[in-house]
Amino acid sequence: MRERDQQDGITPWACESSPMGDADVGQGNEESDVSTLRAALAFERGERRRAECLANIQNGAVQLALDLLVREPDMDGFFGKFTKALAEECESLACGVWLIDEDERGAHLWMAYLQNRLFTRGTPEWDALTLPRISMATHLFTHQIGWTTTVEYACNDPRLPEPVRAFNRELGVHSLAVAPLVLATRTLGWIALSNGESSMCEGEWRMALLDAVSRQATLALHQSQQAERSRYEERRKAILEERNRLARDIHDVLAQGFAAILMQLQAAQRESVTLPSAVALKLEAAVELARSHMAEARRSVSALRPIAGDGDQLPLALKRLVEMARRTTDVPIELITDELPRYGDAVERDITGIAQEALNNAVRHAKARHITVRASSVGSIGLRLSVADDGRGIAREHRASGFGMTSMQERAERIGASLTIVTAPRSGTEVVVAWQPTSQPAEVSVRAYN
Repeated sequence: MRERDQQDGITPWACESSPMGDADVGQGNEESDVSTLRAALAFERGERRRAECLANIQNGAVQLALDLLVREPDMDGFFGKFTKALAEECESLACGVWLIDEDERGAHLWMAYLQNRLFTRGTPEWDALTLPRISMATHLFTHQIGWTTTVEYACNDPRLPEPVRAFNRELGVHSLAVAPLVLATRTLGWIALSNGESSMCEGEWRMALLDAVSRQATLALHQSQQAERSRYEERRKAILEERNRLARDIHDVLAQGFAAILMQLQAAQRESVTLPSAVALKLEAAVELARSHMAEARRSVSALRPIAGDGDQLPLALKRLVEMARRTTDVPIELITDELPRYGDAVERDITGIAQEALNNAVRHAKARHITVRASSVGSIGLRLSVADDGRGIAREHRASGFGMTSMQERAERIGASLTIVTAPRSGTEVVVAWQPTSQPAEVSVRAYN
């Protein structure tokens, strides 16, 4: 665009007039006015041409996005074709898409178009690609300006980490352009375009195309993420509804049935004081079985129906959980809670779920004399929750699995908490979950003492 303007004699400023005598002042002024007018018209024509070019780029990016969304409804296919088209149109050496992690504590390379081939996590050669993924991800995530503004780097730009600069030199990269995928005030990731040596005009065109493509890609990615969240929420609601249905059935049929059987057996005990001892023992055994199975049915209802609902404060949820457990056991259960801040419904729901699973295990399996549930704040914004008993400990064959280990581990991983289980024969078990807003990915460990 700029080269064509210069060929047409277009300049953004008026030409200077030449010195002339007093006799030629009038004629000089007229010539100066004409030159100024011509320069202004030429400049306006150049700006209009540039605006038309940018509009065509925008329209082309929109049309490409619409066409690809129709042909490639899944985001992997859509972005794969989008990345390929961008790299080929710009005659670039490579193009990569980086996304911010769901927990917003880092970024990762999602896909890359390199050496005329698209690579994704499903590509067999993905792990073997010699790309500076971690260095570039760290730079993108920590470079604040790049979260909202397209940034262009030279090959050996000192702002880039050394592994990235070494990669640029090896690939023959002359410049690197990075456009953020920004929607309103939220950044979803970045598109990075590695270019060979080019003229200034080509560089401007590439930047304009990159900006246009990044806007369309952002909209597509946002819609995909929203749809995925909606599908996840629908699945979660369906699961909760099914769990509630099962809980109602167990409560209305099994638990109530065991309660009625227990009442009848206890009435028979009271009215039949002259039964033979063998019959009395069998009747007593039937009473204990009915009482035990009624308690198991209630525990099943408690496990299926979440204790913590949306909006419940964690201390209140734990109090309800402990009160429910006390109805099914004679073992004393102590609850100790600090004054806790709100951690968000999702975190508090999973924390309560871990406490519920640990408490159920202690009641059912530990044969404990005392159980303690303790929740305390850590550093004013974190949380430490422990469920401890003085029972028999977890048997060796159940330390890696069973006893709800999988359920607690999944919940801890979901919120990025650490889960530790300390156990020893005849010395009890303590389940500890620790959560911080900036926690590392979940760690699960079992410390067993023989």
